Amino acid sequence: MANLIQLLPDHVANQIAAGEVIQRPASVIKELVENAIDSGATEVKLVIRDAGKTLIQVIDNGCGMNEIDARMSFERHATSKIRSADDIFKILTKGFRGEALASIAAIAQVELKTRQHDSELGTQIIIEGSVIKGQQPVQSSQGTSFAVKNLFFNTPARRNFLKSETVELKHILEEFLRVALVHNEVGFRLNHNEIDVYSLPAGNMRQRIVSIFGKSFNEKLVPVEQETTIANIRGFVCKPEHSKKTRGEQYLFVNKRFIKSSYLNHAIQASYDELIEKGSFPTYFIHIDVDPASIDINIHPTKTEIKFQDERSLYAIIHAAVKQSLGMYNIAPSLDFESITRFEISPVRNNTEIRMPEIKVNPDYNPFKTSPSGGQGGGRSAPSAPGNPARDWEDLLRVQREFQVPLENEVKMMEENRLIPEEKEEVTQQGVGVCIQLNNAYIVSNIKSGLMMIDQQRAHERVLYERFIKQLNNQDPVSQSTLFPEQIELSPLDYALVLDLAPSLEKAGVCIENFGNNTIVVNGLPAEANQLNARNFIEEMLEQLKHHRADTRLGTKERLALSMARPAAIKSGKKMSQPEMEQLLHELFMCEVPHYTAKGKPVIVTFTREELAKKFD
Repeated sequence: MANLIQLLPDHVANQIAAGEVIQRPASVIKELVENAIDSGATEVKLVIRDAGKTLIQVIDNGCGMNEIDARMSFERHATSKIRSADDIFKILTKGFRGEALASIAAIAQVELKTRQHDSELGTQIIIEGSVIKGQQPVQSSQGTSFAVKNLFFNTPARRNFLKSETVELKHILEEFLRVALVHNEVGFRLNHNEIDVYSLPAGNMRQRIVSIFGKSFNEKLVPVEQETTIANIRGFVCKPEHSKKTRGEQYLFVNKRFIKSSYLNHAIQASYDELIEKGSFPTYFIHIDVDPASIDINIHPTKTEIKFQDERSLYAIIHAAVKQSLGMYNIAPSLDFESITRFEISPVRNNTEIRMPEIKVNPDYNPFKTSPSGGQGGGRSAPSAPGNPARDWEDLLRVQREFQVPLENEVKMMEENRLIPEEKEEVTQQGVGVCIQLNNAYIVSNIKSGLMMIDQQRAHERVLYERFIKQLNNQDPVSQSTLFPEQIELSPLDYALVLDLAPSLEKAGVCIENFGNNTIVVNGLPAEANQLNARNFIEEMLEQLKHHRADTRLGTKERLALSMARPAAIKSGKKMSQPEMEQLLHELFMCEVPHYTAKGKPVIVTFTREELAKKFD
């Protein structure tokens, strides 16, 4: 019987490894740019065509490679970063596995040119699908140039899974900025389709942030710096008044490596408690330097997740450092014992007689006594003269009877408006009786079977969600033109996302114009959101899109409709009038699925008479 288990050919094994390491053009850029940083480069140029599908070229002035190293660099598990297993626990370089170049060469056409500073000639290697087509000496500048052409040319199925050029460019910018922000000592240049997107000279951390996000960021930044035996914290956070409805610019680095950590992110967010409103997010650029032996970065192929030995202590340090910076620059409220209001008491003079305080009371004062001017006596009226005590009591009883009549009428009205007697219900077409609002968050109404409670925010979200879905399905959009078009400056990633969604947003009533330089102009909003601020609506919509991006249960249109419905919906805490509540319920019961939100959360909760009766047992 023939053997069933066989070794895979190298080119097949490389293609399988490429599936983990190289997912899209942005993955190639991440690996090549990080290699350029590890080579000691001070200048890195990135050239891309068609969002990386046609060409990705990374040029650096680093140490370069000789002809043997150039050839070995494309072998699997070949690396200059580590020599033994112990080195894994003290890594300070970006890459170390030795799989990146082999994986890239397996699914693309690669041309490498490299020269060391002490060599007269460099080396050129051409590889297609892990097959070396040629190697020869050439004239080249010091450093290394990687040109990756026709990504996934030999795996068309994976190429078909790539998104639009705008989406892929957004991912490229995301990876580029994660490296450029933490390596401000290196000059970067990004060119896409013959257009310079970024030209970032070397400088300090603040200069790099301002170069990327604009001059307006300079006055928003608050420096953070803290040195401890566990970790050194440095970087910048933005002032609370510049918080956004989208997570946008939140960057956390450990040993000059970008990481994702919801736990440490919460430490920074908690520092802004009572400084920013709920649903807003601060902007920050925090660098953490720790002992490499105290972290494990070899737990994920993309190396964006890290394990810490003492994560709780790090949480406390970051939280305290950010809070201290906000207080130091008089941004957070602080208690100043020197400025507390004092009671100014004049000193007692010598030979002054000390008297006990006296309280003077007029025993004849009657608040119900009619004053000579014809008005009722009160707190500000002059005390009336002593009168007949019997007449005073008669006046008091008369006033009590006058106030008692409207009180009885009010109780009678409350009895008539009780929800329990069915014969007094004001039943609408949906069988809903009189509505009342509870805690400015829930609408309560009696029904024949008992009691019904509706979450007003979720109900309105459901109504708007189905309305936006209909508009996105090529129906006529309903847009309300803004009185004055509003310019909104976005981060490069949000800017690319909005431009990609612009045609769909227009169908839903959001009229957006590209103003260039990461800026859009909002000319109109959906009629349902005409009362909202355009900036808040766009930012919250983008945050919701990012939040629902990984939800596979929803399609593209459903995610967009849900992301637009959330900021436009009535919020919990808004007081609603009786007609508003009735209109909302009418629209809710006209929906296809009124009882649940698009995410499957309940909108309506009912209580039967039996369930209510048990509460009083």
